[in-house]
Parts: sequence; structure tokens; C-alpha cells
Amino acid sequence: MIKIDDLTSWLPEEVAELYRKDGILELYPPQADVVERGLLDGKSLVIAIPTAAGKTLLAELAMLRAALKGERALYIVPLRALASEKLVSFSRFEELGVTVGISSGDFEGKEEHLGKNQIVVATSEKADSLIRNETGWIRDLSVLVVDEIHLLNSVNRGPTLEMTITKLMRLNPTMQVLGLSATVANASELADWLGADLVQSEWRPVSLKECVVCHGTVYDPEGSSTIKPARDDLSALVRDTLDQDAQMLIFESSRRNAEATAVRLAQTLSGSGEGEKLCREVLATGESEISKKLAGCVKKGSAFHHAGLLSEQRRLIEEGFRDGKIKVLASTPTLAAGLNLPARRVVIRSYRRYEAGRGMVPIPVMEYRQMAGRAGRPGLDPYGESFLLAKSEPEVADLMDHYVRGEPEEISSKLAGENALRTHILSTIAAGFVTSPEELREFIDTTFYAHQQDTWHLDAALEKTLDFLEESSMITPGLEPTSLGSLVSRLYIDPLSARIVVENLMDLSRPADLTLLHLISMTPNMELLYIRSGDGWVEDFVDEHLADLCPEDNYDWMLKEAKTAAMLMSWIYESSENEICERYGVGPGDVRRVTETAEWLMHSTAQLSRHLDLGVTRQSAQLERRLHYGANGDLLALLELTGIGRVRARKLHQAGYTSPESLKEVGESEIGRIVGPKIAEKVMAQLGRG
Repeated sequence: MIKIDDLTSWLPEEVAELYRKDGILELYPPQADVVERGLLDGKSLVIAIPTAAGKTLLAELAMLRAALKGERALYIVPLRALASEKLVSFSRFEELGVTVGISSGDFEGKEEHLGKNQIVVATSEKADSLIRNETGWIRDLSVLVVDEIHLLNSVNRGPTLEMTITKLMRLNPTMQVLGLSATVANASELADWLGADLVQSEWRPVSLKECVVCHGTVYDPEGSSTIKPARDDLSALVRDTLDQDAQMLIFESSRRNAEATAVRLAQTLSGSGEGEKLCREVLATGESEISKKLAGCVKKGSAFHHAGLLSEQRRLIEEGFRDGKIKVLASTPTLAAGLNLPARRVVIRSYRRYEAGRGMVPIPVMEYRQMAGRAGRPGLDPYGESFLLAKSEPEVADLMDHYVRGEPEEISSKLAGENALRTHILSTIAAGFVTSPEELREFIDTTFYAHQQDTWHLDAALEKTLDFLEESSMITPGLEPTSLGSLVSRLYIDPLSARIVVENLMDLSRPADLTLLHLISMTPNMELLYIRSGDGWVEDFVDEHLADLCPEDNYDWMLKEAKTAAMLMSWIYESSENEICERYGVGPGDVRRVTETAEWLMHSTAQLSRHLDLGVTRQSAQLERRLHYGANGDLLALLELTGIGRVRARKLHQAGYTSPESLKEVGESEIGRIVGPKIAEKVMAQLGRG
């Protein structure tokens, strides 16, 4: 057993006192094991222990040790929301004189100012962009922490995470690397790649009972029991949980199911005064129908959580659940990826998920463990329970064998994908990591992919990638980056996106705004909207605007692209958020996410046009600003004022005030009559008349 006081062998007394104030007096057994294995002596480690067993505290100790010696640590997380959560948590170190920053700017910035911080938090994509933009402090790291390192297994996030780790280890060869993960089958292989020791444990601070429920009977590895009957197993579990004055997380396979479950359960809950207050806060975030639906749920004590919500709505729900105002939360699986939201009970309502081309398929054991591991709050719950729902006894047996007793899958590199290689080979060349085919081969040999299998499997794909980059004028035959290739790498877009933009602009003369919006929608970086059964209007839109759309060979893709471009047009011509959500079948969070991506791609289009003199620099730069604000061009001058959004700007414009200069000519009371006295005061202060 190691007590917090024992850490003073490595760290100042002030650090021990900080943790004592947090109520931490001794380390959990796996934490003690990690310390004894050299955590505070600078040893690299892969720490594979269950959720809530204290991985973050171990990372904090290593980072504090470095920070208090004047060195720097980088903490990599998979999600922006998780980065914000960690920033808040780590900010308590400022009383020790340790400054903490978050890298959250655009993908083109160096963010050199962050170098003044001893701890920096970033997503893997942001860390990758800092490397591409040759940020100075990124070459001066003493500690690298990679949270959720098992996401190397993700097709979407894995390649970026893998290449970021590979490059950071190359730039900082003496750096301590800490990989934090839930248990994975081949954690030792991961540790070998990182040159790290492995510490693995199944110990949990709160015991977890994993169960399967079928027709009122609860099965676990020890036997079975029954729950009070209700109209279905989920309702029975919810009632039983509330009777214990506990909370429940329900993981659903889709947004629609999460919403439907929260709405249905809200009808059975009584609500509270705290729920009323949270309801008003949710309604204040937006006018969409989904906002009203969410507000109606939280008023009663239930909620739903998914990517279609606004970030401020997700934050309110997360805080409301942590504070106990929300008793039952139905979520899509994204919530399981690291956010600190444990509950007494977790229900995995559907263990199947839709995958394009495959239909409904069972989730991996590793993902099940991530969700089940949310059950049980240290210091608050005597135990945690997770439940899978089954429809028959044979299904119960299958679920017990596959998930409850099953082993998690091995993780494997996803670097061999064509789009991943395109992007990361260009950035590796552009950032000067390699200058010849031989050096490229040597670099690839240091990746997790190469650690797992012979790289000759990559030879054909590498050759194809290099041919593509050379044909696109982004590299020379000698593997030197061209000025175009360096720009594309800094812009952080897929080289194929850049090629699509450049080739189409070369064939266009005086394109319409819709043309440019469709053009960025054709790129692989754009998240396209789905075509629903009621979207017959999209074909009419294509027919009506065919002259303003770029050539597209695949009609199915054309429909998705056209719908996405149409939504962006609605956004920049000031359709209300509710109108956009209803017409396009999306949530407010989707609108923000798609428009942010479009803004980034339109910025890239402006930069490519400027670099190659393609004739749309000014037009695309203005569209970039319109996408940022969601407004017509005539409001852009007013929108430069802090506190003036597109709705207030339109009111001022309709009243005859079309620029900041025109506002200087009138009094604060006149502006206050239009936008409210508080906003008017802020506006006048900005205009120098406050």
C-alpha cells in the first residue's frame, strides 16, 4: 500500500496536500503497482486497468513531476469535450504554480503561445496539426499521455493517433510515454511498440456485477434473481433503480432510440424543482423542436444525449446528471468514450449497431466493456451493475458467453487505409520527417502497423499513394514537398479534397455561391447528410440548379452532396435553426458541426485559390465568413461586433443601421430598443463610447 504522503519521495509536499484536499489519502492497488514500476522515475508505461480505477491520477502525477522541474507534458484525448473536461480538472494545479492550456484553435495555427504552459491538453487531430505546422514547443516534451490509446483500433481516429504518437516519439526520443487504456487482449504488443512496461489489472474500486435480463429474470455468473414486474424489462430496471435512489445510464444504438426512451421514461417520473430550472436552461440554448423535447424530458428527470445536440446542451445534461438532477440518461455510445459520467447502473439496451453495407452487427466486446465499466461511482455507490437485455433464454446464454465471460478483442493498426496513407504520407514528407524513399521506409518501420506485421503488405498501397501525390503536384519524384503539398498539409485537409477543389476550379468560370458549396461537399472531408424517404425534393433541387452544381458521375452521391450544399445555403441565407432542422432532418449539433467543417473547407478553398490564382479567393473568403456567422453578406460588418449574432444583426440592419460606424451616430438607448440594453452597452463599449 502506498499513501499519498509517500509520494513526497518524488514530489513536493504541496502536491500531497492537494490530493489530501481532494480526499485521496492512499493509492488504489493498481495505482501503487504503477508507481512501484517506475512512473515517477520517468519510465514509459502502458496502464491497462478498468474504468474508475484511477488512470488519470497516475498521469497527473507524472505530468506534475515534469512540470515542477520546468518541463512540459502533452495530454492527448479523443474528443474535444473530453479535452475541455480535463482542462477544468487540471486547472487546480495552478495553485502549485503549474499552468495548463488547451489546444483548441483551427487546424492551421501554430499556437506557439501554448508553449508557456507546463501541461497542454489536445485531441490527436490537433496535436497532429501542431506537428504539421512545425510548432516549436512540440519538440520539447518530457511526458506524453495518450488517453484511450486503444482507439488505435478505430478506422476513423486510429491512423491519426498512430502517426501522431510515432512522430512525437521521433521528435522527443527521451520522452516518457504513458498509454492509458481499458483492458485489451494485446496490451503487451502495444507496450512493446512504445518501448514501455505493461501494468495490467482487473481491480476496480467499486465491484461490478455484469448481468443479462430476460422477461423479469436477472442472470449473472453466480446465478439468477427476479425484479418487480413492469410492462418491460427496461421499465422494471428503471423503477428498481429509482427505488434505490440511484441513477441509470442507458446506451441505445441510435439517436432516435435514445430520444424515444428518454421521452417514454419521462412520463413515469415525477420531476422536481431542480428539473424545472434545468428545463429553462435547456430552452435558453435554442428554439428547435429537439430542444423542446429535451427540455420536456429534463423537467421530469430523464434526458437523452447524442451528437445532434448543441455542445452547450450536452454540457447541461452532463452537469445535470453529475449533480443528480437527471436520474435516467439515454445516450448513444459516444458517451462511453471517456467522459466522466458514471452511474449506479448501466443498461446496454441494444448490443447491435447499424453499419453501412453490413446491417445490424454485434458491438465488439471491448466497446461493451467501455459501456459496462461506467457502472459504479467510487465513493458514492456500494457496487455497480450492468445489464444486457435479451429476448430469449438461448440469447441469454449467448450474451453471457460472448460479453460477460468473453475476452476483449486485440487492437490492430488501421494505417493501411488509402485515405489515411494519403493524408499522413504527405504530412510526413511536408514536415521534413523523410527526404527520400529509404527514409520513408525507415519511418514506416517505426509505426504500430510495422510492429504488428511486415511492411511489405503496404508496398503496393504506398506506391499508389506516392503516385497520387506526385500526379497532384504535391511532392516531387525525389520525395520533396512542393509549395502546394506543404500548403495542403498545413491546411489539414485530405490531399484528395485539395485535388477535387483545384481540378474543378480550373474548369469553372465565375462560379455561383452554390457551386462552391457543392464543391466542398464533394470532398472526402465533408460529412454528408443522408437522403431520407421523404427527401424527394432533393431531386427537384438538383434538376432546378443543375447549371450551378459541379459535375458528379455518381447520382446517389450527387443527391447527398446537393442536400448538404442546400443546407449550407439555407444557413448562410439565415433560415432559422428550427427550419433547417425540420427541413433537413438533422439536430442543432449536426448543423453546427457541418457548418464548422464547411467553414474550414471554404477557408482551404480560399487559400488554394490564392496560392494557384484560381480566381475565387475573394468569393470563397466571404463565404467562409458567412458560414461562420450563418448570415448574408450584408450583415458581415455588424457581425464583427461581439454579442451581435445573426438575428440581432438583421434587426439592426432592418432598422437602417448597416455598419458599426452607423451605430456610432445614435445613442445607446436607440440601440437598446432594438437589441436590448445590456447588448447595447457592450456594443457602445466596443465602439469607444462606453
